[in-house]
Amino acid sequence: MTDLSEFEKGMIVGMRCAGCSLMETAIYLGRARSTASAVMTAYKKCWNVTSGKHNSGRKRKLTDRDKRFLTRIVAQKRKQSLSQITSEVNSHLRNPISARTVQREFHVSNLYGRVGIRKPLVTACHALQRRQWCRTHRQWTPQQ
Repeated sequence: MTDLSEFEKGMIVGMRCAGCSLMETAIYLGRARSTASAVMTAYKKCWNVTSGKHNSGRKRKLTDRDKRFLTRIVAQKRKQSLSQITSEVNSHLRNPISARTVQREFHVSNLYGRVGIRKPLVTACHALQRRQWCRTHRQWTPQQ
């Protein structure tokens, strides 16, 4: 029933109210009889063919503006920890949010923490020095 447009649901109700049988309605619209029956059952029960499910559930803690603010903080202060970011965000919000909510919003925004590299980076200068060292010590044996 969810894949039906509002127009198709209205067509089913209209045809049934006009006196068409359930089977005639289903054949005319190219839908299953059970689908037409479900639409009519919902209509008789609520006098409405639209679903109120799109507006159900818990409301979001952060607005779009809050999410943009959170992303901007992370972009400006990349070295801050999650708890520091959470406390800074909470100082600007009316309703405080948890660190888990901040972390969840980071993941939705495709922002993840990264582990620092544990080895020193080889710069062009270091590479040149290593090559020079290898050239000078070319004659060394494995025991040296």
